[in-house]
Amino acid sequence: MNNFTVHIQPTNQPAIVKFETNNFLTRHDNFEFHNIDEASKSPIAQQLFYLPFVKTVYIAQNFIAIEKYDIVSWEDVQEEVATQIENFLNEGGVVIKEEKEEQTKNVPVTVYAESTPNPGVMKFATNRKLVLKTVEFKNIDEAKNSPLAQQLFHFPFVKAVFIDTNYISIHKYDMAGWEEITMELREFITNYLKEGKEVLKEEAAAPQPTQTDNHPASPKVSQEIKDLDDTSKQVIAILDEYIKPAVASDGGNILFDSYNPDNKTVKVILQGACSGCPSSTLTLKNGIETMLRDMLSGKVDYVEAVNG
Repeated sequence: MNNFTVHIQPTNQPAIVKFETNNFLTRHDNFEFHNIDEASKSPIAQQLFYLPFVKTVYIAQNFIAIEKYDIVSWEDVQEEVATQIENFLNEGGVVIKEEKEEQTKNVPVTVYAESTPNPGVMKFATNRKLVLKTVEFKNIDEAKNSPLAQQLFHFPFVKAVFIDTNYISIHKYDMAGWEEITMELREFITNYLKEGKEVLKEEAAAPQPTQTDNHPASPKVSQEIKDLDDTSKQVIAILDEYIKPAVASDGGNILFDSYNPDNKTVKVILQGACSGCPSSTLTLKNGIETMLRDMLSGKVDYVEAVNG
């Protein structure tokens, strides 16, 4: 049985709060319920409607969002709601009654290959949500918790595997050209997903809450971001809003590592197609470094890649 943890995530709508989980609640469908009768197929939604302030319940793949009436403020009740959801899930409560039946249906799987700026990396995008957090594996031993990555390492030309929300970036050795292996990898990934096999054995860590969250901290909200200095928080916000979407489209990821106020240097970690990419240095200097200098004038002068 999965061990669920719930993280409170405010939204841009004051009446709605998301309660994010570290495991999938549903695989393919989203649900919206406006009252307890509509929620007849969802025991967890029905339980939530017993709370008098609950107006609407939304259930997605890895979160439950609740819209409240104005009779209470979220600051007063969100901890209680998070605990209630967490306890329900860890006691084996059912999210959607038909979920098991729906998961057995033959849902079409689409996988297509995209080239990346890194000639050694190919991105395989899919119409399925694969993971709730990014993971990267450099060898088969590191991939012990990912049956899919372990299988990919059985191909002798696979050097590294990076998995994000709906795509897999594969770094190859020079022994093979993409024209020789792309179709083989695409067919393997497609068949693997069609058979409903696990991508990760377990979601060991919860998806990271929005890193620009300035709301009061709670025990269920990540403390890691809260404890950073203001400049580091600003850097993270800029990376999340302006940089990550661009590098994700190229099959990569960028993570904040550290900020040194003495030499005004930001260190970042490059993953997936960005790691080891010949153009990564140019991207850092002409793109990320320039943006951070402009947006955080006087606070950032240099950007370095820890493993770029």
